[in-house]
Amino acid sequence: MSLAVRVIPCLDVDAGRVVKGINFKELRDAGDPVELARTYDAEGADELTFLDISASHEGRATTLEIVSATAEQVFIPLTVGGGIRSVEDVDRMLRAGADKIAVNTAAIHRPELVAEIADRFGNQVLVLSVDARRAPGTDSGFEVTTHGGRKSAGLDAIAWAVQAAELGSGEILLNAMDADGTEDGFDLELIEAVRREVSIPVIASGGAGAAEHFPPAVEAGADAVLAATIFHFGKVRIGDVKQSLGDAGYPVR
Repeated sequence: MSLAVRVIPCLDVDAGRVVKGINFKELRDAGDPVELARTYDAEGADELTFLDISASHEGRATTLEIVSATAEQVFIPLTVGGGIRSVEDVDRMLRAGADKIAVNTAAIHRPELVAEIADRFGNQVLVLSVDARRAPGTDSGFEVTTHGGRKSAGLDAIAWAVQAAELGSGEILLNAMDADGTEDGFDLELIEAVRREVSIPVIASGGAGAAEHFPPAVEAGADAVLAATIFHFGKVRIGDVKQSLGDAGYPVR
């Protein structure tokens, strides 16, 4: 029996509010993170992901408060990312109530961070967030970006996913920057490319616009599917996604 496909709403938090834009620009307010988290828990979300997109020092304190407030209200696994730079940052977030930690930029600058976190806390707490976009000229055709997709990190996205898995990452949160916020569907080619090379779970993110967009992402190799805009603005509900996955023959919780 294969594992159930996880459906994960993502909360992009900026200065204590949930926001959403297209390709990380033109941000709109989408509400209070604790309220949204409670709603998604009630609707049957399998996990929640919080990304602190402002991740400055004051952003960090705000995030700790929100994480602990949310952890008191919801009983599904909570992943927190944004500005995690050290084992100490991870420890603080876990103590605040996070179940998993997503790392991105800091791991690009210092890949050993992945191994340090996995060694100390176990790889089940570690999610590597990869912001990938198409890049002709790279070996795989995809590169890693930073700064919300605006800057190239000079790394091949698939090679980086493989390296992170080897260093001890427990999962890969694969953000398709070309598809982010477009609502045209997931980047199936990107999912397939990563799935071919890594055995750890892959969470597909970026591009969901309708319930029927989710089964193809699983078909392409995703173990979990993540979305933000369509959930926050009520376009698609968690139940719709699970129904669509179930109708396509995939086990859901």
